[in-house]
Amino acid sequence: MRVSEQVKRNAHEQSRALLSVFCFSFSVAEVPKVSVVMPVRNAAGTLPVALESVRRQTFADWELVAVDDGSTDQTAGILASAARADRRIRVFSQQAFGIAEALQRGCAAARGEFVARLDADDWSPPERLRRQLEFFERHPQLGVVSSLVRHGGDQTVQAGYAAHVAWINSLLTPGDIALRRFVESPVAHPSVMFRRALLQQYGGYQSGDFPEDYELWLRWMDAGVEFGKVDAELLRWNDGPTRLSRTDQRYRPDAFYRLKCVYLARWLKGQVEPSREIWLWGAGRITRQRFRNLDTEGISLSGFIDVDTRKLGRMRDGRPVVGPDNLPSRERAFILAGVSTRGARELIAAKLHGFGRTEGGDYLLVA
Repeated sequence: MRVSEQVKRNAHEQSRALLSVFCFSFSVAEVPKVSVVMPVRNAAGTLPVALESVRRQTFADWELVAVDDGSTDQTAGILASAARADRRIRVFSQQAFGIAEALQRGCAAARGEFVARLDADDWSPPERLRRQLEFFERHPQLGVVSSLVRHGGDQTVQAGYAAHVAWINSLLTPGDIALRRFVESPVAHPSVMFRRALLQQYGGYQSGDFPEDYELWLRWMDAGVEFGKVDAELLRWNDGPTRLSRTDQRYRPDAFYRLKCVYLARWLKGQVEPSREIWLWGAGRITRQRFRNLDTEGISLSGFIDVDTRKLGRMRDGRPVVGPDNLPSRERAFILAGVSTRGARELIAAKLHGFGRTEGGDYLLVA
């Protein structure tokens, strides 16, 4: 089943069913302002620090909804002890269904006006919840508020992930976050706080062969939800060897790109004039394969752009390859910068800007 069909079929059904199953009756006074949702599996080594970072929040009107996703270590005992010590901590247990299902269950049980995310191996400073709520108050049009994050790992050994964190931290405004969403997920998942009403309006986390957070952000942005970001480090984002983005098949590159193409195609159909051709900067085999799903979604590429002189003047997938100095005219073509080599994105953007082309109007960075 295609990703787009799967999302359309499941988005509302799963969320509404879970919301009804976990709908509880509480007095108004007991309903917290913020629900912190934390999926947990075998996190006994890091969980106490994460729990303490929630308990030390300067904003006290919160609940912590922890979902134990089939842990086999001491996680269950740690959560039970924490719940006995603080009635704001609520614990749910399930078989090892996976993070998407744990998030579904946690969000369905959440009672707050806002839902904040935190993972069991991360840490937030005491002012996190307060500062994100204040940001919502100053910017009521926003549906999701993230923050800058600190890379909790070795900057040298994990240089790739450190560069990813630096890129995320460079996106501050709603416009930049929305414009760059097809490069990668523009927010760190455990750093976000969002309005719980969005779950009912547009559906919540979905299960499938795709990264559950990126799918949610793309779906919500496609629906017009605005994202903002507090210009302060409110999360230490630890990068351990068992991190799901390193071990789970749903986070492999082809799953990202297949999902990305679904929403990129929707964006192109809505934002680019039908008379303009779509050209892809990047004629290499890997780049072409990653964006081949655009054809499935109704977007046909007219040609490729590349700096490799050996490819110029040749045909790739039945389409011509031209160099940067022979671009089709601005009026004729919209360009997708699809080269993922580190540093290429910035060089391509500078080149196109030098030609008088504007990001979002004449080209889009997509890798």
